[in-house]
Amino acid sequence: MTRWNRAGWLVVAAAGLLAGCTTGEPEPAGPAGTPVSGAATSGAPTAAAPSPSGPCTPKVVMQPLPDWADAGFSGDTTIAHTLGARGEIAAILFANPLTHDRKDGANNKILWVSREPNSGGEPLRIIARLDGRGQPVAKEVAGGPGPSIIDMPGPGCWRMELTWAGHTDWVDLVYAAG
Repeated sequence: MTRWNRAGWLVVAAAGLLAGCTTGEPEPAGPAGTPVSGAATSGAPTAAAPSPSGPCTPKVVMQPLPDWADAGFSGDTTIAHTLGARGEIAAILFANPLTHDRKDGANNKILWVSREPNSGGEPLRIIARLDGRGQPVAKEVAGGPGPSIIDMPGPGCWRMELTWAGHTDWVDLVYAAG
């Protein structure tokens, strides 16, 4: 194990212990991270700014994309998407609904578009938690925001903390049962 991985896990473990001491509620057991196909790979959770509080509430809309997120699209840009809580990223859903344990042969393809360019090519790191509270599931999109296939280990509402190139944002996405 490399120093970075060990340090990353220690930070996550310490944060988990601290959160467990301050919430007054037990942390529900959740699924472990699973490998994903395509441009995304599993990665070690990393510490970042605290996520928004409150219930997991997906806000997927079927509307034209914002101007900053429509590069590469032509004509009508109406497509299922959601914006991050801070408005720094768009998650464009090519599979709608996203589905846990797909049996139809389709993929859970998400195109991540950053409002600001990621000139350094740093990866997009995703820490997802079922209902915003479950055990962390780590994913990574090589090269930063871009095309990915993001599968979650179970159905439900997943709060995803997204970090890339000095930015942090959050999206809530529902994965339907397969």
